[in-house]
Amino acid sequence: MSGQKLAALSCGSIAFAVASMAVLRFAPQIVFAPPDSGTHSGKTAAELAAEVRRDFDTKHDAVKEIAEKALAEAGKGTPLATTAKELADQAIAGMNEAKARLDEMEQKMARRTDPTDTPRTAGERFVNDESFKSFAGQTRPRGRVLVDVKDITSLTTDAAGSAGALVNSDRRGLQVEQPQRRLTVRSLLLPGQTTSNQIEYEQEKLFTNAAAPVAEGAPKPQSELQFEDKVASVRTIAHWMRTSVQILADAPALRSIIDQRLRYGLSLVEENQLLNGSGTGQNLLGLITAATAYAAPGSLTATTQVDVLRLMILQAALAEFPPNGIVINPIDWAAIEMAKDAGGNYIIGNPQGTISPTLWSLPVVATQAIGVDKALVGAFNLAAQIFDRQDATIDVSTEDQDNFIRNKVTIRAEERLALAIYRPQSLIYGDLGRVA
Repeated sequence: MSGQKLAALSCGSIAFAVASMAVLRFAPQIVFAPPDSGTHSGKTAAELAAEVRRDFDTKHDAVKEIAEKALAEAGKGTPLATTAKELADQAIAGMNEAKARLDEMEQKMARRTDPTDTPRTAGERFVNDESFKSFAGQTRPRGRVLVDVKDITSLTTDAAGSAGALVNSDRRGLQVEQPQRRLTVRSLLLPGQTTSNQIEYEQEKLFTNAAAPVAEGAPKPQSELQFEDKVASVRTIAHWMRTSVQILADAPALRSIIDQRLRYGLSLVEENQLLNGSGTGQNLLGLITAATAYAAPGSLTATTQVDVLRLMILQAALAEFPPNGIVINPIDWAAIEMAKDAGGNYIIGNPQGTISPTLWSLPVVATQAIGVDKALVGAFNLAAQIFDRQDATIDVSTEDQDNFIRNKVTIRAEERLALAIYRPQSLIYGDLGRVA
């Protein structure tokens, strides 16, 4: 029997293995446990990945060595011994098993969601910022560091807690979250950015629609759309606190201070300004301040809170601004949900329901930023726009004589924004009539 025939009959699978070397050499790096990871307790993902790679490389090299020897012998016309063929088949089976294992793990990796890929809070972004880690890593931190902590919604691949040289202290007092108000008014409004200290815009004042059927050759009626020049000044919302300089080496506690106190404090005041700002001094002109007063249209009479809200919706719709949201106090929303008919059945509320609050097909935003027995209904997406001049930033500084003497550090949170209200007619504000 010729050497070529012997190679074809005895080493077909080996030749296939040799042809597959280039592909297998570039198999993906695995970063999580293999299917039998239960036997690898205590090993990290990196260690398991290295172990799988070593196992595959060992089997790969063994097959390659056997295949090269077999093909060399076949080229000389030397028959392949039965024992050698069995060893080759065993090596190929082992390599195929490793290949199947890699394929299975690759599929799992494609489906797998890394638990560390979660949105990071403002505090986490601050303590993981390279400039802060360099600052905090000094034996005696002196100077200041400023970090932008703008809220983001996209996921990040930075592992939580990867704070470099920072000490992962077991100090837990400030890690307990304080009760926080649900902040949602900003989400109702159009977002925007500016690099100026004020926004000049035109506020829609009056629209007179004179459109009508016209005879041929007759003059066409003129409609009126009046605008008024307005200026929305950029306002600053800020606060600071002083704490021990040792906090710079305690990442969890510092993160809690930023998230639970400083960043939340800014958002709380921002929401109140967006709704109730007086427009005087350093206050924003809020939605409620600029809104149109509620007046029941069409001589209709409201007998319940739900009726009043329906007429507010109608008032905005008649002004050609179909509303897209309702803002009321949580106490009033609870009163509406608790209303029952004569049989004791809930009219609107559903104690077991999980659907987001809606009324008259509009989303309901329940916030304590609006007073009890008050409501704001409107086309918020058409009514106003937020212009962020400076996103929330955290500034840490030891540049203070008192800080130096007392071994303290000052932490400041600050943001700058303006609110332009384009169409006051699209916002309707008034009493619900529940409280006399």
